[in-house]
Amino acid sequence: MATITLPLFPLSTVLFPDGVLPLQIFEVRYLDMISHCLTEDEPFGVVLLTHGQEVRTPQGQEKFAPAGTLASVQDTTASTPGLLQVVCRGGARFNVLESERRTNGLWMAEAELLEDDHIVRIPSDLKGAADALDRVLASLHDVPQSRWPVQPPFRLDDCGWVANRWCELLPLPNHQKQSMLMLDNPMIRLELLHDVLDEHGLITS
Repeated sequence: MATITLPLFPLSTVLFPDGVLPLQIFEVRYLDMISHCLTEDEPFGVVLLTHGQEVRTPQGQEKFAPAGTLASVQDTTASTPGLLQVVCRGGARFNVLESERRTNGLWMAEAELLEDDHIVRIPSDLKGAADALDRVLASLHDVPQSRWPVQPPFRLDDCGWVANRWCELLPLPNHQKQSMLMLDNPMIRLELLHDVLDEHGLITS
């Protein structure tokens, strides 16, 4: 697997491949990071914060999961001085091999990129999860597309894509979302999500 050097953004959320991540950036370390990523057309890494705060404090020390997802900046808006609105899109997953915090508080890491999910067509016994997601997407027709929690292209016949979108939409604990993210088999990921949807009465026959 390929290895890359990249800045990390520890967050109290889990980003999935093809997911949409809106951010409000105001700390200097992350404003500089976003500027560099835009200039060099490079991603940064989103990792789940397991200890500490998203906003740096003098006594704080962040700890984060040893794996995450690349994030590419898709759009930026600077409507207020010192505040940057950013929309990112999830890319490849990665494992953190080494990390260190710079004097400005920004974490840098050597990371190993993981293979993308193989495209696996949804079997008939799991199609209820895709149908339920299709109903959610259809309910958004009066909402501006820029505010949709799921952005096209829609791949409602792909196990990994459907499972990832449900991981984002369902109020699962972050540690469970992190475990789902790192499952290598997209069909197993969808099976687990299908069970959750069924328990909540979201699967219709």
